[in-house]
Amino acid sequence: MPKQLHQHHCVPLVPIFKNLNIEQTAVVESIVHHQQLPANSVLYQEGNRIDALSIIANGQIKVFRTAENGKEQLLYLLQAGDINGEAALFNQTEHNSTAITLTPTTVCTINRADFQNLLTRYPQVGMNVMNTLGSRLLELERQTTKSNTESVASRLADYLVETVSALNQNPVRLPLKNKDLATLLGTTPETISRYFKQWHEQHLITKLERHQIRLNDVDNLLLATSN
Repeated sequence: MPKQLHQHHCVPLVPIFKNLNIEQTAVVESIVHHQQLPANSVLYQEGNRIDALSIIANGQIKVFRTAENGKEQLLYLLQAGDINGEAALFNQTEHNSTAITLTPTTVCTINRADFQNLLTRYPQVGMNVMNTLGSRLLELERQTTKSNTESVASRLADYLVETVSALNQNPVRLPLKNKDLATLLGTTPETISRYFKQWHEQHLITKLERHQIRLNDVDNLLLATSN
């Protein structure tokens, strides 16, 4: 059973709660529930009702759909500071994907009724939600443009840097297998392996055992892979 946490360290991570004073922040903290999930835990499954807003405090989660042939279609990753389940704030709907933790992960949740009461009490939070949704749309557009214009090497280097930062570990054990990482970046597992080998030989990274990688020179890695 997931371990419950008593420290409210999620609220400052997300922009929807910015500009709240101490009293207002305390109100938000009083309705937050914490869970510490081990790796390979199901946060939600496709078809489950969305009944809460989730905030990722730390760790990494993969969100995917299952195709008719049973294969996973990786959609995106959730990391520290990301929110999920915004649709529950406006109407009752179901998840169209499944989310599973890749690493030990701390998730904070606010149920739908509590959050709607919060919006009534503090309209500013509602405006922040709208701004956050707008930012997410811009980010999706940026990611689409990035996939179409940036090289696989550049996207892979960005993934490594972002993962090290999100998990606050270096060396880091990559949560995604090469085949899943290839799906995320729109390439092949062989290409991923080829870049890892090349960067290892250039001393930009060090490949360790058990799918661990250490970033030796972030600046030159990003420079070497820039378009």
